[in-house]
Order: sequence, then C-alpha cells, then structure tokens
Amino acid sequence: MDWSAPTWWWLAAGVLVAAELLSGTFYLLMLAMGCAAGALLAHAGAGAELQVAAAALCGAGATAIWHYRRASAPRSAPIERNRDANLDIGETVMVQAWDDERRSRVHYRGAGWGARLAPDAPAAPGPHVIVAVQGNELILAPGATKSN
Repeated sequence: MDWSAPTWWWLAAGVLVAAELLSGTFYLLMLAMGCAAGALLAHAGAGAELQVAAAALCGAGATAIWHYRRASAPRSAPIERNRDANLDIGETVMVQAWDDERRSRVHYRGAGWGARLAPDAPAAPGPHVIVAVQGNELILAPGATKSN
C-alpha cells in the first residue's frame, strides 16, 4: 500500500492530537496544527520542502504565540485567596473578641471555626470579612457586613 504525502501529514497530526489527549500538553495541538498546514499544502500539490517549511512555521509560530499569550496573562490569586476556587472568600463573620495571639473562634456556616486576624489588621471585635482560608482556619480582616 502506497500512502500519499497528505496521508502521512494527517497521520502525524492525529498522533499529536492523541498524545495531547494523553498528556494534557496544549502545545502539542499547536504542532498538530502545523501538520495540518503541511497536509493542506500536500493536497494542493506543493513540494515537500514547502510542506515541511509551512508545517514548521505554522507549528512553531502557533506555539510561540500561545506561549507568549500564557506568559503575559495575569496570574490568578493563590488558591487560599481565590474567590473563584473558594466561595467563602468575601463572606462576613462576627468576631466577639480576639485573644493575645490574634486568634478567635467564630460561628460560620452552622459550625465553629478557628479564625486568625490578617497581618497589620487592628484586633477589634465586630464584623470581619474572610480574606483567605488556610486549611480549616479563616483569615479575617475588618469589614462591613455584606448587603444582599
């Protein structure tokens, strides 16, 4: 069986897509795009040199663009302070008193929680906002009650 050049390009693209599915490396999809460009040029009757050049430029270019885009994108907040990952961030609790180590016990979501005051925050009783969750301890900063 004699396979044509486009068949080899499509086979390479398929292998790269399968490898991406197994590894989760998005960059392999960019290289598969390069193979698809080579396949399209092969279908159009372009020479082998042009096919390889187009595949290399398309794959490397797409990889470079994706890498630059990811590198310049803003980083998300650390998981313990990220509202997208932890819906407790931004909620309000009432603190009765702080101890000498800037810790307290608060009632939140129907249970007692250990709480710690955020650095540089004044240790005063009253409403506090959850700014982070570290393990099973709430990190609190003074704040007003949430209005619904």
